[in-house]
Amino acid sequence: MGMIDGRTRLVGLMGWPVAHSFSPAMHNAAADALGINLAYVPLPVPPGEVETAVRGLASLGFLGANVTVPHKQAVIPWLDELEDGARIIGAVNTIVVQRAHHTIRLKGYNTDWAGFLADLEALQVAVRDRDCLVLGAGGSARAVVYALAAAGGRVWVLARREEQAVALVAALSPHFRGGVLQGGALTALRDVIGELTGPLVVNTTPLGMMPNTGGSVWPEDVPFPRGAFAYDLVYNPPETRFMRQSHQVGCRSAGGLGMLVAQGALAFRLWTGAVPDTAVMRRAIRRLLAERNS
Repeated sequence: MGMIDGRTRLVGLMGWPVAHSFSPAMHNAAADALGINLAYVPLPVPPGEVETAVRGLASLGFLGANVTVPHKQAVIPWLDELEDGARIIGAVNTIVVQRAHHTIRLKGYNTDWAGFLADLEALQVAVRDRDCLVLGAGGSARAVVYALAAAGGRVWVLARREEQAVALVAALSPHFRGGVLQGGALTALRDVIGELTGPLVVNTTPLGMMPNTGGSVWPEDVPFPRGAFAYDLVYNPPETRFMRQSHQVGCRSAGGLGMLVAQGALAFRLWTGAVPDTAVMRRAIRRLLAERNS
């Protein structure tokens, strides 16, 4: 981060906690590379103070903020407008403070879904008319399912809590043509993969994340489908057990670092109008990962 002075523009990350986040390193590196006088700061917001924090962004001169757990839904009532993705997914991860003609409006975006698709495109992973299997039905899964359905994939959602998967599908299905989304229990995995051809398999659960790297959402007694592509939203460690399970049958895989960078780049552009260098952002995260894991 460069020298902070009276002309420094501010953005930040609202969450509880936020000390572990890689976002400040990523965004400050991007701003430095572009020569933009901008500082990205952590904003720890206790759950009971979300309204005060959101309303304070404009008063404090912020360009906007990212939003992480547990506030992605809680910020919505205090925003003036939502882009379609954020509204349908029901979660905001980026707030933009819009100033025009002496008025201020707060607009909420969800860059997770578009960042996910951007990384798949960079990896040359096709989605349209492809079988897609999403494991987990939490907040991250909603963004992934929305992205895959919007890109023309056929999506199955399986979760340990079947009712959560069914509810996710029920919430998103009205926004897409009939028959594109199905939900069920993770115990049905073996039967479901028998119906899929070369699927894109996405882990949206935290299983396998540091420090519990031995975990995987994929059961040991179920063979990974051949011709699949395994995508793990977990990016620390860079190679998860889930990814290694896919390698056993010769499948390609990717971790979630590309999605993290892509969604961050989209947010950066929304705040500044500038296109950041994603290679710079990626290097900043890798350096921090190496420090923390050493």
